[in-house]
Amino acid sequence: MAAGMGRGTNIIFVVPVALAVALSVWGPEALSGYQDRSLLGKIHRQETEASGEGYRYELSAAEKVYVLSQALGSVSHTEGGAAGSLVFAGEPYGEAGGDYAFITNQKNPSGENVSGEAAYAMCSRSLRELKEAGLLPESVQEADPAFYDAVLYSAIDVREPRSYVAVWKLSLSDRIRGVRKENRLMEVYMDADDGKIYEFYARTEWEWEEIDPDAIARAWCAYLGLENPSECGEVNPLAEATPYFKKYVVPGGPEERTVMTVGFYEGIREFFVKVSW
Repeated sequence: MAAGMGRGTNIIFVVPVALAVALSVWGPEALSGYQDRSLLGKIHRQETEASGEGYRYELSAAEKVYVLSQALGSVSHTEGGAAGSLVFAGEPYGEAGGDYAFITNQKNPSGENVSGEAAYAMCSRSLRELKEAGLLPESVQEADPAFYDAVLYSAIDVREPRSYVAVWKLSLSDRIRGVRKENRLMEVYMDADDGKIYEFYARTEWEWEEIDPDAIARAWCAYLGLENPSECGEVNPLAEATPYFKKYVVPGGPEERTVMTVGFYEGIREFFVKVSW
């Protein structure tokens, strides 16, 4: 009786083990065949992420200002150029030296088609930020789309094309006669991504004696998130078409620098902050 029970117990343990071994040997092959039959002859869709899709090299604020300053400072800008036209600066394309270009385009940095309407709304927000930073008086009017032209550009380091900054240029239009220019922006270069204004000319109620260039330079750097500026050394008094200006140096990268100018045109009371090389 006990021997029979032992044989029964062994069978109970042996059968599951045998089944497990059989499944381990034949199971994967059978499952694979079943999956093949379920997939063959049918169309299946699966969402995947393309490697690197949407990636864009991001410049720091200092790098953006530097690239823009090189392009603006070394290019004789051709107004009214056709979309996609190139304007180069420095040495001819392909040679060593500071090669920078402006490209007029129709798309923002994300590759989306854009219109000037987006620029006007962005400029109004940025103008309020400039006023809050003490860079412009409250009396300066917003950029009314009826009076301004907006063109989208890219300033590019031709030797390193991923180093570029897309900017809107807003200018008081020459097409409209009789527009009063008091307390108006005359020209603005504004980041197409975040709306930060890198350079502006504005007719204001200020006189040069009321402007503290050092305070303006510090406020401009703080507004853009740049290091504090330092004064330029020797400056050519004929560097600007006005005697009322002061120049500063702002770090633009590991080995680069950007020159910013705070200036004023007497008579028309036009105050400006600009960048150059």
